[in-house]
Amino acid sequence: MTSRHPAGTVAAVDLGATSGRVMLGHVAPNELRITSVARFANGPLQLNENGRPALHWNIVELYRNVVAGLATAVAAAPDIRSVGVDSWAVDYALMRGGRLTQLPYHYRDARCLPASDQAHSRLAATGFTAADLYAANGLQFLPFNSLYQLEADGVSGSLETADTLLLIPDLLNYWLSGAVVAERTNASTTGLLGVHSRTWDDDLITRLGLPAQLLPPLIDAGEPIGTLLPSVASEIQAPGEITVTAVGSHDTASAVVAVPSDRDDCAYISCGTWALVGVELNSPVVSDSARLANFTNEGGVDGRVRFLHNVMGLWLLSESVRTWEREGLPIDLTELLAQAAAVRGQVAVFDADDPCFLSPGDMPSRIATYCRERDLPVPRTPAEFTRSILESLADAFARGIAQAEDLSGHPISVIHLMGGGSQNRLLCQLTATRSGLPVLAGPVEATAIGNVLVQARTAGMVTGSLESLRSLVARTFEPIRYEPARSMAQ
Repeated sequence: MTSRHPAGTVAAVDLGATSGRVMLGHVAPNELRITSVARFANGPLQLNENGRPALHWNIVELYRNVVAGLATAVAAAPDIRSVGVDSWAVDYALMRGGRLTQLPYHYRDARCLPASDQAHSRLAATGFTAADLYAANGLQFLPFNSLYQLEADGVSGSLETADTLLLIPDLLNYWLSGAVVAERTNASTTGLLGVHSRTWDDDLITRLGLPAQLLPPLIDAGEPIGTLLPSVASEIQAPGEITVTAVGSHDTASAVVAVPSDRDDCAYISCGTWALVGVELNSPVVSDSARLANFTNEGGVDGRVRFLHNVMGLWLLSESVRTWEREGLPIDLTELLAQAAAVRGQVAVFDADDPCFLSPGDMPSRIATYCRERDLPVPRTPAEFTRSILESLADAFARGIAQAEDLSGHPISVIHLMGGGSQNRLLCQLTATRSGLPVLAGPVEATAIGNVLVQARTAGMVTGSLESLRSLVARTFEPIRYEPARSMAQ
């Protein structure tokens, strides 16, 4: 990077499964500043569908909050040059004539599991095995992957009224700019992208009986999508033209851009509602061992591959806290974590990836039942449940890191734990101890930082490879280091 590149400001719209935020990023070759200007809640909307409770996203309310956040951003920084949107993966909107045909389903909706079985039966009827599917798309089996949700929409008849499918960030980009495109990192999570070609897999789409015309043209992170529509620009009172830029629109793809290191021997854990545990590679790993270990090959920025395993993440704790609060037990998270750290004696280490923990509801009861059925110590107090959850997550993280190294041949000597989970000191320490590797925690807002940096590079505020961008992050955000403890009790 050189000083001849002008400084500038961009806005990052970063949408998670439980909250959203709009961040301002001021970037120059040796400067990176991130400021939060808007935060808002996000969560499932439960609707009745023929007597069945169905989970959807309140996408219109989410967009309203995004626009309000951008208006706040413009008021604070009228010189904003670009906007980029990232979000969680797999969920999508079905459109016809540029309009929603229904509210997007939430990936935790109960329709997903039977639909995945139906999709596998459909593929098997064409002679396509689970191994063939993994060789084609390289994806970890998760019952809510987009291709399974599309099976459910096909059975319900929803696909018959649609002419376009837009993943969540692509939908917001459409409402902001009018452009109908699919950014490649998030498209790679649908299960419909070829793991090697990184284009829509026509053979797989045909085998699944899906209408290929639903799928928009693909673009790469870093490409300008268009400019804000005049109506949007007027609503947020933008004084000048603002570009809508494609970023790593899968939030983990943006987070991995912000790993504060240019070393090759590191792994990452992007930890929030979900935890994504893995390494960055130049080519996918589609061995049968990787398939059986349920590792995924998702697209990264600049054509990289995110070879990783999804772990249930802090959803286990946040859903437990919601249950306790519904029961009238006030929870102070800082105090709860301190109490969990003070727990002595054996606590249950359970499989954090078990499907029984996927849907919303009484998480402590489900954990207690799981432990009781397997003769594990049953937690009794919120502190014991919390310690059990964090020990179980740390164990899953350690196993995921070890498997990533073994399956990919990518040596790992340090773990970067980023996102909201990096603020959880107990989780970071437990992860270091169980993995036997140092954990470098931070930055907290890794996803927004990666979003900002891709926009800034497109706008010419910085130049260089991902390693160059990461070097800037490392100079700006110093991580907190956790060394493995000698005892699991620490």
